[in-house]
Amino acid sequence: MKIRTLGRHVREGVKNLGRNGWMSFASISAVAITLFILGVFLVLAMNVNYFAQSVEKQVEIRVFLDVLATKENVAQVEQNIKTIPKVDTVTFIPKDEGLKQFKESLGEKAYLFEGLEKDNPLPDTFVVKTKEPQDTSVVAAQIKTLQYVKNLNYGEGTVEKLFAWTGAVRNVGIAFIIGLGFTAMFLIANTIKLTIVARRREIEIMKLVGATNWFIRWPFFVEGLLMGILGALIPTAMLAIGYYYLLDGIQSSFEAAQLFKLLPLFPLVYQVALALLAIGAFIGIWGSLVSVRRFLRV
Repeated sequence: MKIRTLGRHVREGVKNLGRNGWMSFASISAVAITLFILGVFLVLAMNVNYFAQSVEKQVEIRVFLDVLATKENVAQVEQNIKTIPKVDTVTFIPKDEGLKQFKESLGEKAYLFEGLEKDNPLPDTFVVKTKEPQDTSVVAAQIKTLQYVKNLNYGEGTVEKLFAWTGAVRNVGIAFIIGLGFTAMFLIANTIKLTIVARRREIEIMKLVGATNWFIRWPFFVEGLLMGILGALIPTAMLAIGYYYLLDGIQSSFEAAQLFKLLPLFPLVYQVALALLAIGAFIGIWGSLVSVRRFLRV
């Protein structure tokens, strides 16, 4: 296609938005409202997934060694744990450090355990993290069989329920967004279709005077693309402003900031904007091209 011809199609597409002001406004509004609802659920799903990941990352295995284990035994246990394929990190906490951490966790009541440094009852400990949190129970079972491992703790029972819950939340969120996305596509496509139906005589006349199908399609292609992009920019701006004030409100309260861990404004805004712009552009183009097809048979 020649640049001059392409420029003509772009100009015609832009002019068509102005010529059909109210219908263009209705289409852009339909795109904006539908994508705003989709964007809200997309932001919600991304934050739910972020919360689930942050919870999963806190899952760890605490391996308590036999108090009779020597330094050589401890080193051997550490080496054996590191050879387990799904293990990511292994952190050794000697019993003196373990006692110190335990007392710090008690706060003002730490004085109750003063004097235990000379006869420390706590064992040496390893803190093990897996590459994938879901592998925790499998790795724990393997560590439990190692010599000099007295006991271990990873929240058995609770961890499995946690992973089942986070997996269900992710699946429901994905299914809901996909369903809402298809609903948005058909709703917006039908709205765009109305704008093209109102101009069917224009298409028929162009066809009768010898215009090719693609010569007719291109202005509608550009028009649909512009409607989709404009309809996506509005909810993107609204979501960015709303999310900014939401974060500001939560961060201004210490209790709320501790309770609600939300994704930072950036790059979330970029990700949501890219998704909405891509969906809006695709829907605008698809709706225009599909709707104009039936009027090309003259």
